[in-house]
Amino acid sequence: MKKTITVAHSPDADDIFMFMAIHFGWMGNHFNYKNTALDIQTLNEFALKNEFDATAISFGLYPLIAKEYALLRTAVSFGQGYGPKLIKKKNVQLKRKFKVALSGANTTNALIFRMKYPKARIIYKNFLDIENSVLSGEVDAGVLIHESILDFDQNLCVEAEIWDIWLELAKENLPLPLGGMALRRSLPLNDAIEIEKDLTLAVKIADSNRKIIAPMLLERNLIRVDKDKLDTYLNLYANKNSISMDETQFKAIDTLFKLGYDYKFYDKIINVNDYLIPSEYEQARNS
Repeated sequence: MKKTITVAHSPDADDIFMFMAIHFGWMGNHFNYKNTALDIQTLNEFALKNEFDATAISFGLYPLIAKEYALLRTAVSFGQGYGPKLIKKKNVQLKRKFKVALSGANTTNALIFRMKYPKARIIYKNFLDIENSVLSGEVDAGVLIHESILDFDQNLCVEAEIWDIWLELAKENLPLPLGGMALRRSLPLNDAIEIEKDLTLAVKIADSNRKIIAPMLLERNLIRVDKDKLDTYLNLYANKNSISMDETQFKAIDTLFKLGYDYKFYDKIINVNDYLIPSEYEQARNS
């Protein structure tokens, strides 16, 4: 009997797209994968409780769960010249202690925002409610994420790009680390290696079959955007750079972790290469 592996990801278009192969049972013969879709902050909170075997997380959360979860190389989302947006009503001047809605305390955008705006008064909202919170006047501003960055009310404007803040803090042109996947450390190493291979293949299948899978998302009403916005969004966050991280992406994550330590959000600096699945074990075992 196959072992069941719980895989949790967000309901936004890039995660749904990357894990369609898992959802439809197209992946291998080793495991029975069970999908769950939840908003990113809920996923972060469940990761703190060690709830799922494999889970999407914000990179900003990872140092807090590193003892329980290894970081996977696949199913990652980075910004490159784009990312979450701090928005406000037009003609509004933000004061030093402005009230802002963020999508969750452990999200990467919240981490970077708090470095830049330490005096802001933060409330946390489901990411789908942030735009209306700004429009209603409940808050002075909000950080939009996921598909919300592509289209928002004409009465709103962009105060700042999280991408620009990231460049200012990183002091180097590195991709903005937003979200990735983590795998429970209690799983046997052989299983962990196979799971990472399966999830990597799922993302590769999605990227290679974009013209087939994207229409399936639309036909099944699995996403919140139309065809044109879906194409744009997937080009941003679910592309060849999502299949397996490279050295530049590792450097970007290490930079994020170092900044988090410098700004006293983490109690120690960690290096991403120390927290990956040791896939070289399989090569050594078979040599």
